[in-house]
Amino acid sequence: MSELTEDELKNNYREVKERIAEAAKRAGRDPKEVTLLAVSKTKPVSNIRTLMAEGQRAFGENYVQELTEKISEIGDAAEWHMIGHLQRNKVKYIIGKVRLIHAVDSVRLAEQIEKEAVKTGSEADVLMEVNIAREESKWGFMEEEALDAAHEIAAFPHVHLHGLMTSAPIAENPEDNRKYFSGLRELARRIGEEGFDNVSMDTLSMGMTQDYEVAVEEGATIVRVGSAIFGKRNYGVKEVPSGEK
Repeated sequence: MSELTEDELKNNYREVKERIAEAAKRAGRDPKEVTLLAVSKTKPVSNIRTLMAEGQRAFGENYVQELTEKISEIGDAAEWHMIGHLQRNKVKYIIGKVRLIHAVDSVRLAEQIEKEAVKTGSEADVLMEVNIAREESKWGFMEEEALDAAHEIAAFPHVHLHGLMTSAPIAENPEDNRKYFSGLRELARRIGEEGFDNVSMDTLSMGMTQDYEVAVEEGATIVRVGSAIFGKRNYGVKEVPSGEK
């Protein structure tokens, strides 16, 4: 599968930025409230550098090995986000290197992040992954588990919970996912009202290529957009993570 040309990549990027801004304005929001996370998994460093030259700084990766390889090439000139399912035995490879871990899907994972943060003398900003649509194929806390989980995660002093993340179902009509995005926003509001120490609900990571405009209208502060910018992916032998676009 051939990569996009630089011009194609830049045009796609600019179009996504424009559509985010338009969606924000429709919702009466400042477009600056929304961070575009360019999901660069399986894509070459040259693509990342092209977007960095356009002003893009935040990039999301799903695989720990690929993430660490790209960090070794680009370093902290970019802002790195771990958005894929994170195994506890791989936390040590990314701790202190990423801006945000999006998919904390168990208290045990949060506990492991705490242990590795202590070892390295670092702090970790995280989001809780919520399976808001209750899909069997997806990771994450169920809605009814989220409040208690947030309370438990709040007890880890080096792990700072900043909000929630979800991957909505694959849907032909983006409007079908509006109820999940509004549901995540409402859940974040309820958790925030509990006033847990070490917990803020200021970040909602939701919306991907298929539905990011609806997510922005429903309060997303981070949208994770990949193929609308980079084009289709060649996964090769890698397993495609459920619900990631």
